[in-house]
Amino acid sequence: MEITFEMIDDILISVLSGELDHHSSGEIRDTIDHTYDTFQAKHIILSFEEVTFMDSSGVGLIMGRYNKVRERKGKIAVVGCNEYITRILDLAGIYTIARCFVSTKEAVAAFEEGGEGEIWNAETE
Repeated sequence: MEITFEMIDDILISVLSGELDHHSSGEIRDTIDHTYDTFQAKHIILSFEEVTFMDSSGVGLIMGRYNKVRERKGKIAVVGCNEYITRILDLAGIYTIARCFVSTKEAVAAFEEGGEGEIWNAETE
């Protein structure tokens, strides 16, 4: 599992690639948290476009990052989920706490539009 980052304003974009499972989730979690804190980001976008496999640890990864962004009154979004990942996230109820977008560009635009007071619930695209 590899991860790369990009910052746009106060948005940390985390691009995951490879297999996200029990063995890799701890290190990925720590890396995202460290980067999020270092750059004092407010929001997180998790890109799953290059994820080839994900188990329930991916759900835990998203839920934990959601708790972190809530502390800063931020939001979390997931992008690029294939059908398999979309199904896992839907069954786990992740779309009640994180919004799903087709692309990172679309997610960044939604964050930049604001909507601080609106409910950030989302349904799959």
